[in-house]
Amino acid sequence: MSEILANKYQQFKEENPKIRIRDAAHQLGVTEAELVGIGKGNIRLRPEFEAILGDITLLGYVMALTRNNDAVHERKGVYTPPQFSGNVGFIANEDIDLRLFLFSWQSVFAVQEGERKSIQFFARNGSAIHKIYLTEKSDQKAFQALIEKYKIEDITAPLLVTANPSSSTQTAASDQEDVDVAAFQKDWLALEDTHNFFTLLKKYGLDRTQALEIAPEGHATVISVDDLKKILYRAAEIKLEIMVFIGNKGCIQIHTGPIEKLVQTGPWFNVLDSTFNMHLREDHIRSVWIVRKPTIDGIVSSIEVFDATGELIVQFFGKRKPGIPEAAGWREILSPTATQ
Repeated sequence: MSEILANKYQQFKEENPKIRIRDAAHQLGVTEAELVGIGKGNIRLRPEFEAILGDITLLGYVMALTRNNDAVHERKGVYTPPQFSGNVGFIANEDIDLRLFLFSWQSVFAVQEGERKSIQFFARNGSAIHKIYLTEKSDQKAFQALIEKYKIEDITAPLLVTANPSSSTQTAASDQEDVDVAAFQKDWLALEDTHNFFTLLKKYGLDRTQALEIAPEGHATVISVDDLKKILYRAAEIKLEIMVFIGNKGCIQIHTGPIEKLVQTGPWFNVLDSTFNMHLREDHIRSVWIVRKPTIDGIVSSIEVFDATGELIVQFFGKRKPGIPEAAGWREILSPTATQ
């Protein structure tokens, strides 16, 4: 079966030389992990995710990539050792900032695509969770040592891919009339930490966009995609440091800093800076919201971007840390007059 797929994929690549592996997998009706698994020169590693992430520090300067269906986040830097509590962990420094959720992680490969070398992690459903690419500054010998340390000896071991599990066991309210809106709004206004927002959604059985539709007055406002781009252009113009969150079920990747070079390429709106790239598929955006949540440090404002299914594509914040109020410049460019 793998030989048949390998031949089919090879023919497909010859006919579509510029296609990315994620799109090729979709068109061939298989998963990205399956295509990586049959790739010549690719080596499957033991799924010792915490240990492998710990050894990524030895590679030196690399590029971290995390994506979902509609957005890609690429950030260059040096990994520091991960910190885990059970299946939840993080890596946090000025360059590489990740939130890791190992519940769905299943497989990992050392991948060679021409001259490009990487370590790639995949979920049980075969979708890519996180990729780490070597750069010209990376330690090639450390990469080879990592492969030797973790490679699977039994190369015949099958790669098991399962269907997507239900995204949540929590049933969202099908009708907002079932929700005590006044109580929900009161609880929203009583928030002390943005991380408690998920608990609030769970308490009332709401998905994220349903919650925004019944938010307290002034705390959730719909804007257009053009408004979003105006805000980002303004942030670049005044060199405002912002935070960009893009993720999937297994990993969230964060950029903190200014953005500079903004480029439109067909349906993709891009940030193309030396250490940070973002690629946002704007024609897949269903809604964009400016959201304001109370915290013990004052109001925290974000831009939240959703697809047609209500999945979160990307979030933008002003640069902030616990104990420090939100930057005035961020609030200013989110004001209604700023997008007119």
